[in-house]
Amino acid sequence: MTETLTPARVAPWELDAARPRAAASRVQLSQVLAALSHALDLTEGQPVGHSIRSCLIAMRIARELDLDGPTRSALYYAMLLKDAGCSSNAARIAILFGADDRLVKPRMKIVDWHRSVRLAVETFRSSALGGPLRERVHHFLAIARARNTTHDLIQIRCDRGAEIARRLGFPDATANAIRSLDEHWNGRGYPDGVAGDDIPLLSRIANIAQTVEVVHAADGVDAALSIVRQRRRTWFDPALADLILSWRNDRVWWQTVTSPDVIAAVVDSEPFDHVRVVSGGELEGVARAFADIIDAKSPYTYRHSTRVADIARGIASVAGLDAVDQDRLFRAGLLHDIGKLGVSSRILDKPAALTADERRAVERHPLHTWEILSHVSAFAELAPVASAHHEKLDGSGYPWGLTREQLDFPSRILAVADVYEALTADRPYRAGLSREEALEIITRDRGNRLCLHAVDALEAHSLDLEGL
Repeated sequence: MTETLTPARVAPWELDAARPRAAASRVQLSQVLAALSHALDLTEGQPVGHSIRSCLIAMRIARELDLDGPTRSALYYAMLLKDAGCSSNAARIAILFGADDRLVKPRMKIVDWHRSVRLAVETFRSSALGGPLRERVHHFLAIARARNTTHDLIQIRCDRGAEIARRLGFPDATANAIRSLDEHWNGRGYPDGVAGDDIPLLSRIANIAQTVEVVHAADGVDAALSIVRQRRRTWFDPALADLILSWRNDRVWWQTVTSPDVIAAVVDSEPFDHVRVVSGGELEGVARAFADIIDAKSPYTYRHSTRVADIARGIASVAGLDAVDQDRLFRAGLLHDIGKLGVSSRILDKPAALTADERRAVERHPLHTWEILSHVSAFAELAPVASAHHEKLDGSGYPWGLTREQLDFPSRILAVADVYEALTADRPYRAGLSREEALEIITRDRGNRLCLHAVDALEAHSLDLEGL
């Protein structure tokens, strides 16, 4: 997925080639999660497509092991959701390392934890990236002194990912595969330190598949196979390692892994007799789960997406929108900040004024929202509204600087809901404002920057917002 910057004051949906089509009433869940996995790649600091390429590798292993349909299906969805818990430890990693969590995570993901000197070197290199030596030493020593740091960070991520899988209705096999993703064959992995055959088979497959993908994407087939050989019987199940090593000469397949059509290949690899089709309430469940993933990125955005969605639906109800439009706006609210998964927690949680570069990074998050949602058939119709939540009627908003002529009523409602929630929530640099204070500030922009009808509907609905 390549981010496309469009000309100023021209939104991508105004270009015929990019106009999203209405969502199908029923879609394959694999299509939805494969596309949304791009957001998980962002927060994990991996190149877009990491999750789906890892899934393709895992599914080849499953076929060659002749796993049954239910087991392959459990593995398939575990691979698409394997990083669903990664946003939950982003803020802590950013604080601990004093660096951009999206840069630290991929550096630490591939280092061999069992080689203490190598681990220490990479930890130091990742501490206060780009900062002065004194600051780097300070963070390195803090990490070294912190007991059980690695265990705690992985425990948070694994437990959260497993919980999300269960919430989406996947079996225990999927949740357990995610929870034990970082267990190692020699018993020195996390979070429980189990070894050998006591590690769930699907976790063993997921671990080797994702590691192979990371190295293959960066350095090619030979480097990936070299890692498999080096970590056979330490990180990896030796039988699985031998299986992957047997693929050395299958160059055509390796090319498939990096093909632009890999997402289609992954959707096609879903076990045909266990295809999950979703619609309506199930799609809303997916949106709610990803809203929680988004909000876990920062301790200051707890329930932000859900609150914005609730407020927007309330405004829409007062304003007279029908039930279908209210539901559509609610889903757009749940997913409007999905692009923030591509922004460093160091920026999102900064307790001081942002630099110009940091401000530009924040102002790009609606572009990520557009790019992600416009590629999800079930949510493509939400992309214009969700990604325009920082636009203003007078053209002073971002990222496109749209004007009132280009902003429809749902987009205007979502912008008002987002402003209200942001003002009333605690932030790193201030405590949340009262309802009265927030409404006073919003009213100043009524009719010039914010839609007067949306503001009036918010004010009429304001008494119901005290509990939000």
